[in-house]
Amino acid sequence: MWILVFVFFTFLNLFILFMRKRLTKMEIYATAIFALLFGITTDVVLDLHYNVYGYFDKGFQWKKLLALFMYFPATNLLFLNYYPWNKSFLKRLLYFLVWTLFSITFEWLSLKTYFFYYNGWKLWYSGVLYPFIFLTLLINLKFIQRINDRS
Repeated sequence: MWILVFVFFTFLNLFILFMRKRLTKMEIYATAIFALLFGITTDVVLDLHYNVYGYFDKGFQWKKLLALFMYFPATNLLFLNYYPWNKSFLKRLLYFLVWTLFSITFEWLSLKTYFFYYNGWKLWYSGVLYPFIFLTLLINLKFIQRINDRS
């Protein structure tokens, strides 16, 4: 059933390919690389070192690496591209909550399809961490924009 996750990733990446982009090419490239490195680093530590969760089976798999390349940059770009920069604090907070709920739901579905497994991890841990992950993505984008402005 995990193949359904790859079908979702394929549609997600096709959507991103054709969506109207609000970010510059450099912002897309830099934030995608950051999201990929951030995600892979987190997974190496929590999956391969501490073994509290994982993808498919314990250890390295090529399909896991493919999934990470399809998922982390895509969700990063979607989140940042539609972030409501000029809206009220309440709308930005709601945006964070919607993305957190989406992420928790996606993670739960990934568990049900055996794409993802827990080995001591709890879904609520992710729920607490997702807002900080999204905040980190925003801070990184602002940092990239500041670098570009100085160039």
